Amino acid sequence: MRAWITLAAVAGLLLYSGCKKSSSPNTPDNPGDTSELTDKVLTDKLTFPWEVLWGPDNKLWITERGGKVSSVDPVTGNITLIKTISEVVSRGEGGLLGMVLHPDFAATPEVFVAYNYDKAGNYLKKIVKFTYSGGTLINPVTLLDNIPAANNHNGTRLAISPDKKLFITSGDAATSSRAQDKDNPAGKIQRINLDGSIPADNPIAGSPVWSYGHRNPQGLVFVGDRLYSSEHGNATDDEINIIQKGRNFGWPNVQGYCNTNDEKTFCSANDVAEPIQAWSPTIAPSGIDYYNKDAIPQWKGSLLLAVLKDSELLQIKLNSAGTGVEKVNTFYKNKYGRMRDVAISPDGKVYIITSNGGSDKVIEIRKAP
Repeated sequence: MRAWITLAAVAGLLLYSGCKKSSSPNTPDNPGDTSELTDKVLTDKLTFPWEVLWGPDNKLWITERGGKVSSVDPVTGNITLIKTISEVVSRGEGGLLGMVLHPDFAATPEVFVAYNYDKAGNYLKKIVKFTYSGGTLINPVTLLDNIPAANNHNGTRLAISPDKKLFITSGDAATSSRAQDKDNPAGKIQRINLDGSIPADNPIAGSPVWSYGHRNPQGLVFVGDRLYSSEHGNATDDEINIIQKGRNFGWPNVQGYCNTNDEKTFCSANDVAEPIQAWSPTIAPSGIDYYNKDAIPQWKGSLLLAVLKDSELLQIKLNSAGTGVEKVNTFYKNKYGRMRDVAISPDGKVYIITSNGGSDKVIEIRKAP
């Protein structure tokens, strides 16, 4: 093990341990070098896709907000419908959203999805587990229900931890006060067992709440046992956060870093965790994945972030400890429009879905031949 550590890593470790910095300048976004990359459109026949992930069948699994779960052949671009979930109600940015597959899919072919629906006139979100059989999804089991939803601020990205717990992001559903209310599931990151039960070691006994004070977290990825999330700010301070058990992430009392007098007071009194990266003005960050392949060496050890408002893919190079950001590079700005999510294949190709509402695309990026 090295006996030295960079200043950036020291700063990150202090932050991760809960020490407060008064402020931190944004890492500038620099144009990334695409000379050794090649990009192409696999298909342009999607409508508001939300999730893309690499499946165990070597296909891309995708959700669309209108209720479709489909697979895309990364060789031909052909789309195969797996399931249309009829209960889904899509309003604004609501609908069929996050999805994740069981990590032991061959033995346990379970598919976890999150979607909005109408319940007696109330717009809500539920988490449902399906079984994949015969090319479709069967036997739905509701794991978690009655999560507030709205036309926006639904969050809703899913991830499964190495110890097989399901993590769920939920936005404040356009009511900011919910984020600080530990009894309200909105504005939270929740953690449940894969059967829907509540883990005994959750911060609050009998509650799925894992962290709180979130506005609209739309990205979630595990790197080992460390959980990273991307989150929409309001007029300022979009964020990348390291999610920690039981921690308060500040919204609506804190935006970004604890750097105003009121924020410093609230942060000190409420053990607020600060982001490792923030952007002002906002960029509208969405899905993230972690690149640790050799195929595109310049991206190794980086979070890849799909960006909506600024219509780009960001490479967020982490420090060696994974606790801070060394640099941010931007790729394909304004080339494909709004980018919603990103996935990585086992051989190091990168796949991006757009969110433009018409002829939405799957884009493949690989090292140039």
